[in-house]
Amino acid sequence: MQGGVSGFQNAPVTRAVVVASGLLSVVFSAQRRARALGISYQDTITNFRLWKIFPSVFAFQSTPELMFGLYLLYYFRVFERQIGSNKYSVFCLFTITASSLLEILSLVILKDTNYISTLASGPYGLIFASFVPFFLDIPITSRFRIFGLNFSDKSFIYLAGFQLLLSSWKRSLIPGIFGLVAGSLYRLNVLGIRKMKLPQVISSFFARYFAPSPGSTSRPSRSLVGNTPSHRGRAVQNQPSTGFAPIVEPPESSVAMLVSMGFDGNNARQALVRARNDINVATNILLEAQSH
Repeated sequence: MQGGVSGFQNAPVTRAVVVASGLLSVVFSAQRRARALGISYQDTITNFRLWKIFPSVFAFQSTPELMFGLYLLYYFRVFERQIGSNKYSVFCLFTITASSLLEILSLVILKDTNYISTLASGPYGLIFASFVPFFLDIPITSRFRIFGLNFSDKSFIYLAGFQLLLSSWKRSLIPGIFGLVAGSLYRLNVLGIRKMKLPQVISSFFARYFAPSPGSTSRPSRSLVGNTPSHRGRAVQNQPSTGFAPIVEPPESSVAMLVSMGFDGNNARQALVRARNDINVATNILLEAQSH
């Protein structure tokens, strides 16, 4: 499945989260303090070290967790493009806060059972909350078989999430489950959270310091408006010369995917026709049209 345009174009909040998670993970790992991370009953409730919550909700404790976690965060940038950076900031704050509070509550409930003392660190709440709209809003665009097993273009995202969920067994399972709960609460619009917005100064901050510079965008993306992509030109050259290129009706699954990203249905259909049903190129066309 195509995830939209490459890089962090129109996804400055995602870029900030990825950078923060990556840097904190590397710093704590270099100082050999990664194992000290994670929300625990003793640190949070007994010793009241609330400062540990911040690094614990961003920094991963191991390299495999870091790799799978950053990959999923990067992939889910499509949701920031769908709802906008301001509302996506609300989504991040709500899901991280809600899942963290649920984690602390679970430690209070389980403190006398010796079941678990410290939970895995990292943005599990945000990552697994993103699986809720991923499951409900992103359509399957292709299916295939490997060794007799049926897969779709969404399967590998689920597999990456499953690997991250069980990376530290009980320590990662609980934060992952609470992330799904937080995503469901946001989906249900609890407390009217989906209508809330942050002050414009916060959105401006992310756009100013974390949006890719104009020179970092790919050249094909800039030439989509008013020009024909080079690969499309090669495709047309290989067709018989009839004076016009045949119009292929876009598949409904591709239209639905672009609509789920927040684009108008008619505009999505026209962009797909122009892009010869290439979702990646069609997304570029729509984003470029919005920027003018």
